[in-house]
Amino acid sequence: MSTRVPAVTSQVIAIRPGRPLAGAVTVDGSKNAALPLVAAAAALLRPVRLDNVPASSDVQTLLDLLGQAGWNIAHPVGDSHSVLALPGEAPATPDDLSKAASSIRASYYLVPALIALCGRARLPWPGGCRIGDRGMEQHFKVYEAFGDRVRVDDRGYVVEARKAVRGTVSLVLPFRSRGATIAAVLRAVVAGTPLRLGQPNLSPEVLGVLNALMAVGYECRAGERVLTLAPLASVSEDMPVWKVPGDKIEAGTLACAVAATGGTARIEGVHGPDVAPLVAALHRMGIPTTEELKAVVVHGRDTQPTGRPLRAMATLAPNGLDADFEPPLLGLALGFPGTHLFSDPINPGRHSNLIPQLVRMGGEITELSSTECRFTGPQRLTGAGVEATDIRTGSALMVAGLTARGVTTLGGVDQIRRGHADLPGKLLALGADICEVTP
Repeated sequence: MSTRVPAVTSQVIAIRPGRPLAGAVTVDGSKNAALPLVAAAAALLRPVRLDNVPASSDVQTLLDLLGQAGWNIAHPVGDSHSVLALPGEAPATPDDLSKAASSIRASYYLVPALIALCGRARLPWPGGCRIGDRGMEQHFKVYEAFGDRVRVDDRGYVVEARKAVRGTVSLVLPFRSRGATIAAVLRAVVAGTPLRLGQPNLSPEVLGVLNALMAVGYECRAGERVLTLAPLASVSEDMPVWKVPGDKIEAGTLACAVAATGGTARIEGVHGPDVAPLVAALHRMGIPTTEELKAVVVHGRDTQPTGRPLRAMATLAPNGLDADFEPPLLGLALGFPGTHLFSDPINPGRHSNLIPQLVRMGGEITELSSTECRFTGPQRLTGAGVEATDIRTGSALMVAGLTARGVTTLGGVDQIRRGHADLPGKLLALGADICEVTP
């Protein structure tokens, strides 16, 4: 059983090396999966219950935006991790969402729901982590394929429903964009139109939305080349109940932390196959790790470093390494022998956030380009004052701090809470020497 501990709530935390992490802990619901599921629930314009909703700040912001736009958002009595999303009785005019919506990237998921409610969506340019240019062009092409009118200016963009397209909407994405895939699926839901989408993203987060829609009657076939969605044949009167899956990125980060300390721990609440690419990387480094249906187990005390070079290449391809696994894996690989190559072409600014922080701790890392870096391990880091400039940089620095000599003080903890309600608390539950620091 996992141990419940008080959340670490300060703006700065201190991490020191200590004994190997051990025990069991349960991950929260996935932020990356919850955001599109919340948007899908809103797009249906019917009451939906979502369970295992994480308390991360990005998810709360999206729920608040729905409330401002006209939905009724409530929690069942005594259950803070479940959410009831109920459409409002009167259409809203959501033109005043700019301040809150600009703080997260996932605000773009709301476009189909806003079109369903009032025929148009006006939103600011997405915010969130500063990890490179991730444009909206593919989203706009999706909406134009449905006959919508798109206008942009310095403040943001407007999508207005125009003449509805008859028959199946067919388009091919130039690359496997998760956001554009979900935009196409939810816009088809709102339009009541069949969809044929080429080169879709088939990440677990997208499949979670498709499974939720199939549970209420949609017909869907998700192939590597083509995704098809057919509208509802009939509507059940029962309220759909969707469960947010466990956070694979939180599980992967905790696995890296356990492995870095040579510990042995069971991380529960995650679909084991979702972390298979990260487990394969751990195996290559010589870290015995077992993926189960609902857990991943790291046997760090049995580690036998192989010295084999690790090629951690983030990709959007099905069953590839999720880009969000790359930073904590990098923090771990610094301590393992071999000359390792890391690449993240999806988020070209992420390395420029993380590498300078690791250099402060004594890391020697060569940036080959804006998306690639190389280093040779093992390296022994030294604690220093570092900053979580984005969610995944913060989690990687936690992993690195667990084995660095001395104390690592980590600022910008609010960035981490955007994606994880209490990642420091979970590390504490596994025995990490981590504590609050008064700024």
